[in-house]
Amino acid sequence: MRLIFAGTPEFAAQALRAIVAAGHQVPLVLTQPDRAAGRGMKLRPSPVKIVGQAIGSEVFQPASLKGETAQERIRQATAEAMVVAAYGLILPQAVLDVPTLGCINIHASLLPRWRGAAPIQRAILAGDAETGISIMQMDAGLDSGPILRSEAVTITDDDTAASLHDRLAALGARLVVETLARLPLDGQLQSADGVSYAKKIDKAEAILDWRQPAAQLARQVRAFDPFPGAICSIGGHVLKVWRARAVAGGVAGVPGVVLAADREGINVACSEGVLCILEVQKAGGRRLSVADFLAGAALAPGTECACLADC
Repeated sequence: MRLIFAGTPEFAAQALRAIVAAGHQVPLVLTQPDRAAGRGMKLRPSPVKIVGQAIGSEVFQPASLKGETAQERIRQATAEAMVVAAYGLILPQAVLDVPTLGCINIHASLLPRWRGAAPIQRAILAGDAETGISIMQMDAGLDSGPILRSEAVTITDDDTAASLHDRLAALGARLVVETLARLPLDGQLQSADGVSYAKKIDKAEAILDWRQPAAQLARQVRAFDPFPGAICSIGGHVLKVWRARAVAGGVAGVPGVVLAADREGINVACSEGVLCILEVQKAGGRRLSVADFLAGAALAPGTECACLADC
């Protein structure tokens, strides 16, 4: 099949590799413009651009798809379908209408739950027991089109946004190849019940507020690994917390006060239960086990954790 592919991050790049490996032609790849990143703020190509160039596709990086120039470029590709995965630009109706079989989206949730930009993180934050991949026929709404294929995966107690992303990326790559082989398909309309929206992650959400239950803070740590990283201040050290677990129980002390700190973990009282911090990172440093961190920063029980939130 002759396809256009639109996507930007590694989640999408994995699907593009699978589509090409399955024998499909991809004459045109759409991806976001190169962005400045890293300490040197040098322009870096997206993972999809790197794959697109490697497979010999024309790579097109418009800032918008609303203009006639961009739309004509898409029409000239004469594609039967367009596959979209975490692209980052809105497809106007004029673009949706170009491919003969329409535009197909790979979405990392079980729609209609978690429509929008950050479904993986939101599913973990909400304590969902499962999530999955939905292959959707795109319409003009936000992730509201008919479902062509879906498959669920369990969210484990150890899953971070990174580990769940990798599993869903592999699943999405497999499901989209299977879906393309069966086109055209009649999709199933999404239910009007159970709709929820996964808004983009704001860095301010990453601040640990000890007035919250420990179970919620543990989910926060997992949801924000690798970005933006849960953050707190303990004993004068501003830290990113990369691994933690909730210890069940009632209020064990004043929220935000260190109850114990040893090589087994830093225990901080929360509104409900205790958060046991296991892995941290100081600004400009590397990830450290609590044992390594405490070797250079002793913490005594009773130490107060500064509230970085709007207390």
